[in-house]
Amino acid sequence: MSPELRSNLIALQTIVIREVRRFTRIWPQTLLPPAITMALYFVIFGRLIGSQVGGVGQFSYMEFIVPGLIMMSVITNSYGNVVSSFYSSKFQRNIEELLVSPVSPHTILVGYLVGGVLRGLAVAFIVTLLSLFFTKLQVHHLGVTVLVMLLTATIFSMGGFINAVFARSFDDISIIPTFVLTPLTYLGGVFYSITLLPEFWQKVSMANPILHMVNAFRYGILGFSDINIGWAMASMLVAAALLYGVCINLLKSGRGMRQ
Repeated sequence: MSPELRSNLIALQTIVIREVRRFTRIWPQTLLPPAITMALYFVIFGRLIGSQVGGVGQFSYMEFIVPGLIMMSVITNSYGNVVSSFYSSKFQRNIEELLVSPVSPHTILVGYLVGGVLRGLAVAFIVTLLSLFFTKLQVHHLGVTVLVMLLTATIFSMGGFINAVFARSFDDISIIPTFVLTPLTYLGGVFYSITLLPEFWQKVSMANPILHMVNAFRYGILGFSDINIGWAMASMLVAAALLYGVCINLLKSGRGMRQ
Protein backbone atom coordinates (compact mmCIF):
# COMPACT_ATOMS: atom_id res chain seq x y z
CA MET A 1 0.00 0.00 0.00
CA SER A 2 1.40 3.37 -1.04
CA PRO A 3 1.94 6.06 1.64
CA GLU A 4 -0.57 8.34 -0.13
CA LEU A 5 -3.29 5.68 -0.13
CA ARG A 6 -2.57 4.79 3.47
CA SER A 7 -2.82 8.42 4.59
CA ASN A 8 -6.11 8.86 2.76
CA LEU A 9 -7.56 5.72 4.34
CA ILE A 10 -6.53 6.95 7.80
CA ALA A 11 -8.09 10.34 7.05
CA LEU A 12 -11.30 8.70 5.82
CA GLN A 13 -11.50 6.53 8.93
CA THR A 14 -10.91 9.55 11.15
CA ILE A 15 -13.62 11.65 9.49
CA VAL A 16 -16.15 8.81 9.60
CA ILE A 17 -15.47 8.04 13.27
CA ARG A 18 -15.77 11.72 14.14
CA GLU A 19 -19.07 12.02 12.26
CA VAL A 20 -20.53 8.92 13.86
CA ARG A 21 -19.45 9.99 17.34
CA ARG A 22 -20.91 13.40 16.68
CA PHE A 23 -24.49 12.19 16.17
CA THR A 24 -24.34 9.28 18.61
CA ARG A 25 -22.95 11.43 21.43
CA ILE A 26 -25.96 13.75 21.24
CA TRP A 27 -28.48 11.00 20.45
CA PRO A 28 -31.31 12.75 22.38
CA GLN A 29 -31.08 15.49 19.74
CA THR A 30 -30.31 13.40 16.64
CA LEU A 31 -31.95 9.97 17.03
CA LEU A 32 -34.74 10.39 19.57
CA PRO A 33 -36.74 13.31 18.04
CA PRO A 34 -37.20 11.60 14.62
CA ALA A 35 -38.40 8.46 16.40
CA ILE A 36 -40.98 10.42 18.39
CA THR A 37 -42.11 12.36 15.31
CA MET A 38 -42.58 9.20 13.24
CA ALA A 39 -44.43 7.48 16.09
CA LEU A 40 -46.87 10.41 16.08
CA TYR A 41 -47.30 10.04 12.31
CA PHE A 42 -48.08 6.34 12.78
CA VAL A 43 -50.68 7.10 15.44
CA ILE A 44 -52.32 10.13 13.84
CA PHE A 45 -52.17 9.31 10.14
CA GLY A 46 -51.95 5.54 10.27
CA ARG A 47 -54.37 4.72 13.09
CA LEU A 48 -56.77 7.64 13.42
CA ILE A 49 -57.00 9.02 9.87
CA GLY A 50 -56.17 5.69 8.24
CA SER A 51 -59.14 4.01 9.86
CA GLN A 52 -61.40 6.55 8.12
CA VAL A 53 -59.56 6.54 4.78
CA GLY A 54 -59.57 2.78 4.31
CA GLY A 55 -57.04 0.99 2.14
CA VAL A 56 -54.95 1.91 -0.89
CA GLY A 57 -55.28 -0.88 -3.40
CA GLN A 58 -54.72 -4.19 -1.64
CA PHE A 59 -52.91 -2.59 1.30
CA SER A 60 -54.16 -0.93 4.45
CA TYR A 61 -53.42 2.77 4.77
CA MET A 62 -50.89 2.07 7.51
CA GLU A 63 -49.01 -0.41 5.30
CA PHE A 64 -49.07 2.13 2.47
CA ILE A 65 -47.56 5.05 4.41
CA VAL A 66 -44.89 3.18 6.38
CA PRO A 67 -42.34 3.00 3.48
CA GLY A 68 -42.88 6.69 2.78
CA LEU A 69 -42.34 7.64 6.42
CA ILE A 70 -39.14 5.59 6.55
CA MET A 71 -37.93 7.41 3.45
CA MET A 72 -38.88 10.75 5.00
CA SER A 73 -36.70 9.99 8.00
CA VAL A 74 -33.79 8.97 5.76
CA ILE A 75 -34.07 12.17 3.70
CA THR A 76 -34.29 14.63 6.58
CA ASN A 77 -31.61 13.03 8.74
CA SER A 78 -28.98 12.33 6.09
CA TYR A 79 -29.41 15.88 4.79
CA GLY A 80 -29.43 17.46 8.24
CA ASN A 81 -26.35 15.59 9.44
CA VAL A 82 -24.07 16.74 6.63
CA VAL A 83 -25.33 20.31 6.37
CA SER A 84 -24.93 20.95 10.10
CA SER A 85 -21.61 19.10 10.44
CA PHE A 86 -19.88 20.61 7.43
CA TYR A 87 -21.14 24.11 8.11
CA SER A 88 -19.93 23.84 11.71
CA SER A 89 -16.49 22.82 10.44
CA LYS A 90 -16.52 25.75 8.04
CA PHE A 91 -17.70 28.16 10.72
CA GLN A 92 -14.99 27.02 13.14
CA ARG A 93 -12.39 27.16 10.33
CA ASN A 94 -11.58 23.46 10.77
CA ILE A 95 -12.28 22.73 7.12
CA GLU A 96 -9.37 24.92 6.05
CA GLU A 97 -6.98 22.52 7.73
CA LEU A 98 -8.39 19.67 5.67
CA LEU A 99 -8.22 21.66 2.44
CA VAL A 100 -4.51 22.46 2.84
CA SER A 101 -3.65 18.92 3.94
CA PRO A 102 -2.49 16.25 1.45
CA VAL A 103 -5.85 14.49 1.84
CA SER A 104 -7.77 13.93 -1.41
CA PRO A 105 -11.01 15.91 -1.91
CA HIS A 106 -12.71 12.57 -2.60
CA THR A 107 -11.65 11.33 0.83
CA ILE A 108 -13.03 14.42 2.54
CA LEU A 109 -16.34 14.23 0.68
CA VAL A 110 -16.81 10.48 1.17
CA GLY A 111 -16.08 10.84 4.89
CA TYR A 112 -18.86 13.38 5.36
CA LEU A 113 -21.23 11.42 3.12
CA VAL A 114 -20.69 8.19 5.04
CA GLY A 115 -21.54 10.03 8.26
CA GLY A 116 -24.77 11.35 6.73
CA VAL A 117 -25.72 7.97 5.28
CA LEU A 118 -25.08 6.18 8.58
CA ARG A 119 -27.26 8.62 10.50
CA GLY A 120 -30.02 8.26 7.91
CA LEU A 121 -29.81 4.47 8.12
CA ALA A 122 -29.73 4.53 11.94
CA VAL A 123 -32.91 6.59 12.11
CA ALA A 124 -34.52 4.43 9.40
CA PHE A 125 -33.76 1.33 11.49
CA ILE A 126 -35.36 2.90 14.57
CA VAL A 127 -38.44 4.00 12.58
CA THR A 128 -38.76 0.54 11.05
CA LEU A 129 -38.72 -1.06 14.49
CA LEU A 130 -41.40 1.38 15.65
CA SER A 131 -43.55 0.59 12.62
CA LEU A 132 -43.65 -3.07 13.62
CA PHE A 133 -45.80 -2.09 16.60
CA PHE A 134 -48.43 -0.82 14.15
CA THR A 135 -48.24 -3.12 11.15
CA LYS A 136 -46.42 -6.08 9.64
CA LEU A 137 -43.65 -5.49 7.12
CA GLN A 138 -42.54 -8.03 4.53
CA VAL A 139 -39.70 -6.99 2.26
CA HIS A 140 -40.56 -8.15 -1.24
CA HIS A 141 -37.36 -7.02 -3.00
CA LEU A 142 -34.43 -6.75 -0.58
CA GLY A 143 -31.93 -5.60 -3.22
CA VAL A 144 -34.18 -2.76 -4.39
CA THR A 145 -34.95 -1.75 -0.81
CA VAL A 146 -31.30 -1.53 0.25
CA LEU A 147 -30.15 0.18 -2.97
CA VAL A 148 -32.89 2.81 -2.87
CA MET A 149 -32.22 3.59 0.78
CA LEU A 150 -28.47 3.96 0.19
CA LEU A 151 -28.94 6.08 -2.94
CA THR A 152 -31.49 8.33 -1.24
CA ALA A 153 -29.28 8.86 1.82
CA THR A 154 -26.27 9.57 -0.40
CA ILE A 155 -28.13 12.02 -2.64
CA PHE A 156 -29.48 14.06 0.25
CA SER A 157 -26.17 13.93 2.09
CA MET A 158 -24.62 15.57 -0.98
CA GLY A 159 -27.49 18.04 -1.06
CA GLY A 160 -26.71 18.93 2.55
CA PHE A 161 -23.04 19.35 1.64
CA ILE A 162 -23.86 21.81 -1.14
CA ASN A 163 -26.19 23.74 1.14
CA ALA A 164 -23.44 23.95 3.79
CA VAL A 165 -20.89 25.23 1.25
CA PHE A 166 -23.07 28.16 0.17
CA ALA A 167 -24.53 28.93 3.62
CA ARG A 168 -23.33 32.16 5.19
CA SER A 169 -25.06 31.77 8.55
CA PHE A 170 -26.76 29.09 10.62
CA ASP A 171 -30.10 30.45 9.40
CA ASP A 172 -29.13 29.58 5.82
CA ILE A 173 -28.89 25.87 6.58
CA SER A 174 -32.58 25.76 7.53
CA ILE A 175 -33.93 27.51 4.41
CA ILE A 176 -33.71 24.53 2.04
CA PRO A 177 -35.21 21.97 4.47
CA THR A 178 -38.07 24.34 5.33
CA PHE A 179 -38.99 25.72 1.93
CA VAL A 180 -37.83 22.95 -0.44
CA LEU A 181 -37.50 19.54 1.22
CA THR A 182 -40.62 19.68 3.37
CA PRO A 183 -43.03 20.63 0.53
CA LEU A 184 -41.45 18.13 -1.88
CA THR A 185 -41.66 15.38 0.74
CA TYR A 186 -45.32 15.98 1.56
CA LEU A 187 -46.10 16.15 -2.17
CA GLY A 188 -43.94 13.10 -2.90
CA GLY A 189 -46.55 10.42 -2.44
CA VAL A 190 -45.76 9.65 1.19
CA PHE A 191 -49.40 9.92 2.30
CA TYR A 192 -51.26 9.28 -0.94
CA SER A 193 -51.10 7.55 -4.29
CA ILE A 194 -50.71 9.90 -7.24
CA THR A 195 -53.38 7.87 -9.05
CA LEU A 196 -55.86 9.78 -6.89
CA LEU A 197 -54.82 13.03 -8.61
CA PRO A 198 -56.18 14.40 -11.90
CA GLU A 199 -54.05 13.45 -14.90
CA PHE A 200 -52.48 16.92 -15.18
CA TRP A 201 -51.27 16.88 -11.57
CA GLN A 202 -49.99 13.33 -11.97
CA LYS A 203 -47.71 14.60 -14.73
CA VAL A 204 -46.62 17.56 -12.63
CA SER A 205 -45.87 15.25 -9.70
CA MET A 206 -43.48 13.26 -11.87
CA ALA A 207 -41.08 16.22 -11.72
CA ASN A 208 -40.73 15.70 -7.97
CA PRO A 209 -37.59 13.57 -7.38
CA ILE A 210 -38.77 12.48 -3.94
CA LEU A 211 -41.82 10.85 -5.55
CA HIS A 212 -39.49 8.48 -7.43
CA MET A 213 -37.53 7.62 -4.29
CA VAL A 214 -40.61 7.00 -2.16
CA ASN A 215 -42.26 4.82 -4.79
CA ALA A 216 -39.08 2.86 -5.50
CA PHE A 217 -38.71 2.15 -1.78
CA ARG A 218 -42.41 1.28 -1.49
CA TYR A 219 -41.92 -1.17 -4.35
CA GLY A 220 -39.05 -2.80 -2.45
CA ILE A 221 -41.18 -3.19 0.69
CA LEU A 222 -44.66 -3.85 -0.70
CA GLY A 223 -44.04 -4.77 -4.33
CA PHE A 224 -46.28 -1.86 -5.33
CA SER A 225 -45.44 1.42 -7.06
CA ASP A 226 -47.19 4.24 -8.93
CA ILE A 227 -44.25 4.78 -11.28
CA ASN A 228 -41.80 2.82 -13.41
CA ILE A 229 -39.11 1.40 -11.13
CA GLY A 230 -36.45 1.24 -13.84
CA TRP A 231 -36.84 4.94 -14.55
CA ALA A 232 -36.80 5.78 -10.84
CA MET A 233 -33.57 3.84 -10.23
CA ALA A 234 -31.89 5.33 -13.30
CA SER A 235 -32.81 8.87 -12.30
CA MET A 236 -31.40 8.34 -8.80
CA LEU A 237 -28.12 6.97 -10.16
CA VAL A 238 -27.77 9.92 -12.55
CA ALA A 239 -28.61 12.40 -9.78
CA ALA A 240 -26.03 10.82 -7.47
CA ALA A 241 -23.32 10.99 -10.14
CA LEU A 242 -24.08 14.63 -11.03
CA LEU A 243 -24.21 15.78 -7.41
CA TYR A 244 -20.95 13.99 -6.64
CA GLY A 245 -19.27 15.85 -9.49
CA VAL A 246 -20.63 19.17 -8.22
CA CYS A 247 -19.46 18.48 -4.65
CA ILE A 248 -15.95 17.50 -5.77
CA ASN A 249 -15.62 20.63 -7.90
CA LEU A 250 -16.68 22.77 -4.94
CA LEU A 251 -14.09 21.12 -2.71
CA LYS A 252 -11.33 21.50 -5.28
CA SER A 253 -12.13 25.16 -5.89
CA GLY A 254 -12.55 25.92 -2.19
CA ARG A 255 -15.51 28.12 -3.03
CA GLY A 256 -17.33 29.29 0.08
CA MET A 257 -14.80 27.53 2.31
CA ARG A 258 -11.68 29.72 2.22
CA GLN A 259 -11.83 33.09 3.92
